[in-house]
Amino acid sequence: MPANLFGKIEYLKGVGSARGEKYRKLGITTPYELIYHIPRAYLDYRCHVPVQQAVINEYNVLKLTIFRKMPPQRVRGGLVICKAAATDGIDDILIVVYNNVYGFHALKEGETYYMYGKVTGNFLRKEITSPVYISASEKVLIQPVYPLTQGLSANMVRTNMRQALDLMKESPFETLPEHILRKYDLCPLMYALENIHFPESDEAAEISRRRLAFDELLKLQIGMSMMKMRSRKNTAHKMDSSTDISDFTEGLPFELTDAQKNAVSEILSDLCREVPMNRLLQGDVGSGKTAVAAAACYFSVKNGVQAALMAPTEILASQHYKTLSEFLEPFGVKVCLLTGSLTAKKKAVMREKIASGEINVIVGTHAIIQKDVEYKSLGLVITDEQHRFGVAQRAALAEKGDSPHKLVMSATPIPRTLALIIYGDLDISAINQLPKGRIPVKTYAVTGKLRHRAFGFVRERLDEGRQAYVVCPMIEDSESDLLAVKSYAEKAAESDLKGYSIALLHGKMKAAEKEKVMKKFRDGEIQVLICTTVVEVGVDVPNAAVMVIENAERFGLSQLHQLRGRVGRGSWESTCILITDNTGEDCKKRMKIMSSTADGFRISEEDLKLRGPGDFFGSAQHGLPPLKIADIACNTELLSKAQNCARELLEDDPNLEKPQNGSLKMDTLRLFNKEIIG
Repeated sequence: MPANLFGKIEYLKGVGSARGEKYRKLGITTPYELIYHIPRAYLDYRCHVPVQQAVINEYNVLKLTIFRKMPPQRVRGGLVICKAAATDGIDDILIVVYNNVYGFHALKEGETYYMYGKVTGNFLRKEITSPVYISASEKVLIQPVYPLTQGLSANMVRTNMRQALDLMKESPFETLPEHILRKYDLCPLMYALENIHFPESDEAAEISRRRLAFDELLKLQIGMSMMKMRSRKNTAHKMDSSTDISDFTEGLPFELTDAQKNAVSEILSDLCREVPMNRLLQGDVGSGKTAVAAAACYFSVKNGVQAALMAPTEILASQHYKTLSEFLEPFGVKVCLLTGSLTAKKKAVMREKIASGEINVIVGTHAIIQKDVEYKSLGLVITDEQHRFGVAQRAALAEKGDSPHKLVMSATPIPRTLALIIYGDLDISAINQLPKGRIPVKTYAVTGKLRHRAFGFVRERLDEGRQAYVVCPMIEDSESDLLAVKSYAEKAAESDLKGYSIALLHGKMKAAEKEKVMKKFRDGEIQVLICTTVVEVGVDVPNAAVMVIENAERFGLSQLHQLRGRVGRGSWESTCILITDNTGEDCKKRMKIMSSTADGFRISEEDLKLRGPGDFFGSAQHGLPPLKIADIACNTELLSKAQNCARELLEDDPNLEKPQNGSLKMDTLRLFNKEIIG
């Protein structure tokens, strides 16, 4: 591999320190990383039209020769307008460029260009505004359109991309063995990289995209498999399969569902193996994952080891602490809550009890992985809503014990195809049925015209003694027309919810404030909680029987489903009202899905189809490399082939140490960051 390809991006001609910083904003630090900056679309300059046929107020491709450039004009506010007269040989048109003197100077009188831009004017006089252009002598007429940042133009990136590809051509390399290319019908890497940026044809671009998508999925699979193999070293906590926990399961105030029993059985079986458990417990909202986790904790404690559960927020950690205490303390298991908001004195006492082994089950936020927290014998590590933690945080908790068993819980139903990517290093248990007696939540989608009527329904429920959530997508007042939580609450208190006790809950509040509000809501002192998505996960108030979600179009289906899961947790019929004034077909389709099913797994499949994997978790960081090319929703067949290929390669060469696998290993390490695998 040529060293310069992996040197600083400034190695490329024309990339000084200033442009280098612009590239770094896009996550590009080397010419090689630039090569993997994939176009988001293409401009096809083959489809040019005469000026006479250009559609007014639409984007058109024109073939124009410049015959006169006018001096730049400076107008008020520092705006610079540049103009040039051009012709297609029959009709003339005016080229207008705003605030780009450098780009305008690059255009030469007498030269012919292909130009793409918005055409305005009328039948007699037309203008093309700030067009993107290439020289008519350019051989490649399908040109890439890249994600850009301020200060980086399309032409700059295309020029640097050509240099980076030429650099790679000096010492071309291939990451996959010849027999793999043949078996999976893949084009060579150099061909793929050349044609993803500067395709010879539509077909060449598609063949290239398939190869690069396969590579991306393959590297993810290999990386996850290597992580899985790393965790396969022997554990110090192999447990005794004859340990009986029937007193615990029979002592619960409810009977476990068959799905819960299966999950418990799979987990306990893992805990008795020589290698550490590495399992995902996936279940829909309210399916009873915490009861399953409690059974695993009890089994571990009976085997003489400690268990720890890490949650992403203090509200959720407090909820788990309350539930686990109720389940486990009647059986003599000591449970504690360790969070950042505890006083230094309380933390010190807690740390001492954890280190001595006096406390059996430790529940908390990332506070439980701090350096000063030591465990006597940590045998089971549970992380909840794992996609909210980075891989490094999950690893930090695991390192607190001697190769402890790991259980990951998620209330975000994930399509199996996506779960295999995101949790490829884990075995999967799914709880796909709700506890007996759980009444499905009725869901209705309405426009803002029916808001007053919807709140009439809310008032009826409040008068019956129930409580309600109102969810808004914003936190602070803003200039946008979206209803901001604070002003919304003030208006509601004076109109639709006048006379009822209302409180606010949002992400910018301090942890202690949030907990105080949630405690009052749980205790029934507050009737209506007006909040942001802070309530999305883990908040359990059985008396809350109605939820109104404003601007419902702002949320993904899975997020709406998570929010809806906060109601319907008691013995009363519950209702979720989605309010949106968006009349687009996509929004209508999504609201119809929400109103017609309560199956989180089906909803997640639909969400994946509608939004794609990139948006699946919103801004959450699940700690894995982002997919730049592969679309899991559309590439399930390719994913399956990549999984087979990964298995085949690793069976033959578990650590990819053979010479022919060197480039693939380097690429995988680079993708995952060396500390995760290496």
